[in-house]
Amino acid sequence: MADREDEALRNQPPGYVPPKVWTWDRSNGGVFASINRPVSGATHERELPVGEHPLQLYSLGTPNGVKVTILLEELLALGHTGAEYDAWLINIGAGEQFGSGFVALNPNSKIPAMLDRSLNPPVRLFESGSILVYLAEKFGAFLPTSQPARAETFNWLMWQMGSAPFLGGGFGHFFAYAPFKIKYAIDRYAMEAKRLLHVLDTHLAANRFIVGETYTIADMAIWPWYGAMVRDAYGAQEFLATHEYVHVNRWVDEVGARPAVRRGRMVNRTYGKPEGQLRERHAARDFEVNTEDQVIARGGRA
Repeated sequence: MADREDEALRNQPPGYVPPKVWTWDRSNGGVFASINRPVSGATHERELPVGEHPLQLYSLGTPNGVKVTILLEELLALGHTGAEYDAWLINIGAGEQFGSGFVALNPNSKIPAMLDRSLNPPVRLFESGSILVYLAEKFGAFLPTSQPARAETFNWLMWQMGSAPFLGGGFGHFFAYAPFKIKYAIDRYAMEAKRLLHVLDTHLAANRFIVGETYTIADMAIWPWYGAMVRDAYGAQEFLATHEYVHVNRWVDEVGARPAVRRGRMVNRTYGKPEGQLRERHAARDFEVNTEDQVIARGGRA
């Protein structure tokens, strides 16, 4: 009995013992307590806006959202005019992902989500990896058609999809967003974040891009997450010693210098320098006239 009491006192908070049945504490959850909940479905009625292009994207400039806008901008740079798109901002902090229109598009209430209206009936798309594959196959670009390059692209795409929760929901959450610091949790996820960075660094030591010399959707999926990890995400670069991953840093620089990547990173972005934010994108001209600094300068959106 004494051993159990001593063990409970070491728990966080002291004395905590998991109950037989978990119940939701609405106040628990730190920064995201107001939008996290243990059930799915809509919380309010709200239709999604629709623009003039066949592709309608509903997103936010997080790493998962940036994957898709990078690919769309890369497709447009190749001359695929059918990849023109409207990008609508979904404010997840305000719970807009729980509106009825968004939930109809993505029952999981996560960005990004897309509707392809070029087909009848329209095709709904959710999960960033699924959207990347769909667009790459639709336009015949950035996804190799022959083996083994095709399999290798999928290998690394799925690696990224599986590793992202360890970086964001794991390390990022406990390092930057949890209501208090938990050494065990931070150590656990820091170890995993560094292991994943080492996996990527080792691979890139022998490869220019993720799939050898070929730039693919695997690069577009991995770059927003791992580029952020080695540069600015969570303010953890010194903590994780990200400068040690020289091959990752080399690749981050090369991919990040691509004009389409620079544009894609701006779309639906709500943080950072105003000149780097394009909160909605409906035409290529928006990059010239509707960045947030220009919107502010003219006193609001036209």
